[in-house]
Parts: sequence; C-alpha cells; structure tokens
Amino acid sequence: MDKSAARTAAFARRQAAHKPHSAAAGYLSEVLAGYRGVPLAGYMAMRTEIDPTPAMQEAAAHGPVGVPVIIGAGQPLQFRLWEPDCAMIKGAFGAMIPEAGDWMIPQILIVPLVAFDRRGGRLGYGGGFYDRTLEKLRGVQPTMAIGFAYSAQEDDGLPLEPTDQPLDLIVTERGVITP
Repeated sequence: MDKSAARTAAFARRQAAHKPHSAAAGYLSEVLAGYRGVPLAGYMAMRTEIDPTPAMQEAAAHGPVGVPVIIGAGQPLQFRLWEPDCAMIKGAFGAMIPEAGDWMIPQILIVPLVAFDRRGGRLGYGGGFYDRTLEKLRGVQPTMAIGFAYSAQEDDGLPLEPTDQPLDLIVTERGVITP
C-alpha cells in the first residue's frame, strides 16, 4: 500500500473513532506527570485529531509548553510558548498558534499523526514537518516523541521510509504503547 492510500484509510478510521470533548487525554496526562518541568510541545487539535489540550494545561502548571509554528515549506517546525487562555491566531494550514510570545526548544514532543504501528512507526500528513523537526532536535539533544492518537489509528502495514523519525511512545485513549 502506498502512503496516499494508507492515509485515506487511516483518516476514515480516525473519523469513526473521533469523540470531541472526550476525556481521551487521561493516559497522556499520566505519562507527562513523570516529566514535570521538562520543556514540551503539544499541538492544537484540528478536525478529527485527538485533543492533547487537557494534558498540556496540566503540564503548563509545572514547566514550559509550546505549540508548533510552521515557518515555511521544507523547514523544521519552531515552537512558541503557549499558556492556557493565551491569545491565539490562525497559522499555516489553519492551525491555531499563540499570537505572540517567546520561542522555546522542547525536549518532549506530543506528535499528531494519521496512523501508527507498535514499532514506533508514524504516518503523518505528508509534509515531513515533524520528521525534519525531530531529526534536527535529536541531532542536538535527546528528544522524546510521543505519538498521540486514537487506538483505531493503529496500522501494522505502514509504508515507512528511512527518513521517517520513530516514536518513543504511543499514547491512545486505551493506554500506553512502548515500541
């Protein structure tokens, strides 16, 4: 299966699993509690993505939390500091980003995805933003990538490439998977 077909199938599974405003971030909060104060970056959920905001709010009480900002095509993401209730504006692709604030370098990334496998494989949206970002960050410091997804997004037949950066953990609404 090619990446396009894999994404189409995964989007359908995610759509079926999506439950807006659910308490799906409970296991993510538990994982992050073990890293209090470590700079982390989450993301602002779009469409049918599982929402990490409750876990990000808890983490922000203990240390810096950022969200990704797309600087340009073919470039790694940068991360702007985020706090609950900070002023947000639409960024590239419609993702919400803080209107202003300092930049930060995370040591933990909560990564959105289209599909994952139990070996730490991740299928993203196809822009390569997180792969470039993780490669750059991991070249400078240890950086943990936590894939956050619905369990229905699991797919053991992902068409992965050598440039795809692995996930260190996968957290779903059902639990934590360690590759």
